[in-house]
Amino acid sequence: MSSVLATVICVVMLFWGISDAQLSPTFYASTCPNVSSIVRGVVEQAAQNDVRLGAKLIRMHFHDCFVDGCDGSILLVDATGINSEQDEAPNTSVEGYGVVDDIKTAVENVCPGIVSCADILALASEILVTLAGGPTWQVPLGRRDSTTANAARTSDIPSPFETFENLSLKFSNKELDSTDLVALSGAHTFGRSQCQFFSQRLNDTNPDPTLNPTYLQTLRQACPQGGNPSRLNNLDPTTPDDFDNNYFTNLQNNSGLLATDQMLFSTSGADTVAIVNRFANSQTAFFDSFAQSMIKMGNLSPLTGSNGEIRADCKRVN
Repeated sequence: MSSVLATVICVVMLFWGISDAQLSPTFYASTCPNVSSIVRGVVEQAAQNDVRLGAKLIRMHFHDCFVDGCDGSILLVDATGINSEQDEAPNTSVEGYGVVDDIKTAVENVCPGIVSCADILALASEILVTLAGGPTWQVPLGRRDSTTANAARTSDIPSPFETFENLSLKFSNKELDSTDLVALSGAHTFGRSQCQFFSQRLNDTNPDPTLNPTYLQTLRQACPQGGNPSRLNNLDPTTPDDFDNNYFTNLQNNSGLLATDQMLFSTSGADTVAIVNRFANSQTAFFDSFAQSMIKMGNLSPLTGSNGEIRADCKRVN
């Protein structure tokens, strides 16, 4: 290839926003080959003391990626020039930051200045899903960390109170389709949610008609009017700590905890209904799609090459 042709190709790539810096599962093969085992060692230990850890960190990863891409911005605390995303409504119930710090410390002790906090979130999510009985996948790596947070853009994160149209739109705005929406919602097959995020469905005079009547009564007992809004309830009442496809059979039985869960199955004419049925009928289909959707979500606008930095402390810019 002539130097002139190479220059032309580079210019075209830059014009179209194409980068030669791509994420790869082997990104740290020479610089930190044991990174996955280091992360696994920390989260395996932490998960023994917190059965909810997998749900916590995959939620953190999801909330990170939906704000300007998977760049670790959710981990930044308030500082000069930093208005933390953690203090905004979608993130005030996000937990697990201490474990991320522990992982970062362990990684820095072996590979200082090499592995990003954004990649730590992606790796920890996959490992914890696998530990809970879910699928495994090759996590693309090579993200760098942002030097800013974007509190205003936390409105991009789907809330439990969205309409079906808004929920779909928030995913499509990130180039995630209906299969991604249903598959990633399937992460609610483990973990907990606070009463305040679904109590509006339990109204005495006008309860959500898509709620199974028996399940409605169970939830009313768990979350009585005037009760503790922060009380935790299983997102999957059947196998609350296992990563499986029971979330989808729950939806078929009108036993989705959040309105945004149940609407995937109960919205008449929605293309998500057939996807829910497919995943309910085949755990393998769900696992395959979930892995693909996690990789797709993890590829949202990563910082690569010379963009961003490798934070020494996930909570602060260098």
